[in-house]
Amino acid sequence: MHVTPIIKLAGFDIDLAIVLMLVVTCTIVFVIARLATRNLSVENPGKMQNFMEWLVEFVQGMMTSTMDLKKGKPFLSLGLTLILFIFVGNMLGLPFNIVTEYHDASKATFFNQPLVNVVEVIHKAHDANPGGEVEVGVSWWKSPTADASVSLGLAGLIFLMVHFLGITRNTKAYFKHYLQPFPVFLPINLIEQFSKLLTHGMRLFGNIFAGEVLIAQLIKLGSTGAFGFIASIPLLMTWQGFSIFVGSIQAFVFTMLTFLYISQAIDTHEEH
Repeated sequence: MHVTPIIKLAGFDIDLAIVLMLVVTCTIVFVIARLATRNLSVENPGKMQNFMEWLVEFVQGMMTSTMDLKKGKPFLSLGLTLILFIFVGNMLGLPFNIVTEYHDASKATFFNQPLVNVVEVIHKAHDANPGGEVEVGVSWWKSPTADASVSLGLAGLIFLMVHFLGITRNTKAYFKHYLQPFPVFLPINLIEQFSKLLTHGMRLFGNIFAGEVLIAQLIKLGSTGAFGFIASIPLLMTWQGFSIFVGSIQAFVFTMLTFLYISQAIDTHEEH
């Protein structure tokens, strides 16, 4: 049984694995950006500079497919950050996992803070089988985007930004849009906006989470015996390769939808 490490801080449940993976993802993205932008050269650009220039042109291409480049230019940094952050985050859960095991509730702590869910599982197991041995595995390494709170959090930030842009840059057309084609369509238009928020985040979460679940099952298959071990190797390699493709597509789709929603807020409503 693998659970995530959760501590209670100021009344909130903090998932330490998510905090760790967000820090790791941000660090990797920062290092990539730093390596790509140091020692910039026009005559003799390095490999990382070439990669970043290609990525900038790629994101610009995504942007121009949804909005005018002049209006979208301020959002280029946002698109670069999103596609790098989501791609790196999607890939982190593929190569390996870090699991620590706990048998004693008193030792299930992190800097003297009890891992509340681990302690609860151990106590329940002891209550069900007094005197029996309990082993709880805690998983510390996974894709941060495989957690609904991270994916929906990203989608929530984009949702707030898009509507802020619509209200501040395109106020009259933005509010008028909710009453089109007729005022009676107001509830449907409101539902459409919130459905965008859910689908934007859940699409990313669902694809990455499902991929990691299957990888975990294949690893479990490898531990069932010699036949399972041999069978799991090609299956695991195939699925990890496919997961790289899925993770890349999801980073692309999330960023593309972000540009599309921004375009709808500052362009489409204007035309209306």
